[in-house]
Amino acid sequence: MLEGILQGLSTAASPVNLLMVAAGCFVGTFIGMLPGLGPISAIALMIPITYGFDPATGLILMAGVYYGAIFGGSTSSILINAPGVAGTVATAFDGYPMARQGMAGKALAIAAYSSFSGGTIAAVFLLIAAPSLAAVSLAFQSTDYFALMVLGLTAVAAFAGKGNVIKALLMTALGLMLSTVGTDKGVGVPRFTFGSQSLIDGISFLLLAMATFALSEALMSILRPKTDADRKKEMEAQKRLGSMKIDKSEVKEMAPVIGRSSVLGFFVGVLPGAGATIASFLAYGMEQRIAGPKKGAEFGKGSIRGLSAPETANNAAASGSFVPLLTLGIPGSGTTAIMLGALLSYGIQPGPRLFQDNPEVFWSVIISMYIGNVILLILNLPLIPYIARVLAIPSNILLPLIVFFSLIGVYFVSFNTFDIHLMVLFAIAAVVLRLLDFPMAPMLLGFILGGMMEENLRRALMINNDSWSFLWERDLTLSILIIAAVVLFVPMIGPRITAALNRRRESAGEGG
Repeated sequence: MLEGILQGLSTAASPVNLLMVAAGCFVGTFIGMLPGLGPISAIALMIPITYGFDPATGLILMAGVYYGAIFGGSTSSILINAPGVAGTVATAFDGYPMARQGMAGKALAIAAYSSFSGGTIAAVFLLIAAPSLAAVSLAFQSTDYFALMVLGLTAVAAFAGKGNVIKALLMTALGLMLSTVGTDKGVGVPRFTFGSQSLIDGISFLLLAMATFALSEALMSILRPKTDADRKKEMEAQKRLGSMKIDKSEVKEMAPVIGRSSVLGFFVGVLPGAGATIASFLAYGMEQRIAGPKKGAEFGKGSIRGLSAPETANNAAASGSFVPLLTLGIPGSGTTAIMLGALLSYGIQPGPRLFQDNPEVFWSVIISMYIGNVILLILNLPLIPYIARVLAIPSNILLPLIVFFSLIGVYFVSFNTFDIHLMVLFAIAAVVLRLLDFPMAPMLLGFILGGMMEENLRRALMINNDSWSFLWERDLTLSILIIAAVVLFVPMIGPRITAALNRRRESAGEGG
């Protein structure tokens, strides 16, 4: 192992490969900032360029593009509420409110430091335990994945304001319903497509995210014209846009969040099919629970924890997703599926023997991730004051630009005008729901988890002859479901128990 690490270090540190890491990070960051493109499109474009390269060099370049896009996707999420990639949707929940409060520079700096920390910690985990973690991936079965998705859905309470739990649950149900549109993967029959060929493949997550966040935000701004007081506040806020100052108390608050979210994000990334998007939502929900009533109430309004958690987790998951790819030959996401195709085109078979047969490829990619995270930090930090100035553009220019990038971003994914029409309909519906104080995040959470829940539930039932006994027969499945129940019901029951105890103490005091 030590010999392989040294060989990988010498390969990754060669001038050509260092140049490729830097180029991949730069291209990935730029593409991640543009709503709609994402790492899959970027890596697909890189494959023809890398054909003449050495396998290690080609994979290092593509890996750089991947985590560069995840790193850069936070910029558009924070500045204009338009997630650059699916993994940065949760970043917008607190990043955009911070930017609106005149702290865009600070929000971008927090995102940069969190991304760097999550990616670096995950790269260290990958270096130490990649071969061993393959066994963890294989230990998870369909029943465990279903339980994990149920646990993920319990995070819905993190997105529900005080007294809005019912509304959050209704929006989650709506998301689950929308995830069923398209072809049933089990039997190959179209569902809820209303005879439209354009809905055969279902609704795009990016389309839904852009409609409910970026486009609806632009429409809400038009519906709520600014008063003179708002304009005065905006002018004062713009003076602080480029400030990157993070004080000691904020660093102290971020540190444990980064530690927890790195571990969670990495292990979610290790599970094939989970990915950065689910990791970011789970980390956000977990931190909201841990924060307690006072700090938890700040989530969704510009919380430092709420911004740091998903940004750390999505970068850690991006590194973690290389575990099943390199050690098992199983792509953990659409992006790593493209990379698998590239590896096979080089004549390299990923799997348990990769780090024995091609150690220079295996270890150089892992080591390049740490180098790439350093390069990303160096690239991004000096640009933050200038990037933050995007918000200083007058709203009569910025709003049309947001609408333009939202529509073009979605169109570039499918090149189908039907998606534009559907996006506008979703945006109008989102505006109505937001005016009625319905939260949008639970719908996206339900949509993300719905497809995976259905698929794994069907597979589990097939394996168990349509018996639901799988819910308690496997220890791992039962343990995850118990955790989900605790996470869901303790916050609901806890305040009532506290109130009952307080009443008992008061009555005892009066009696005494």
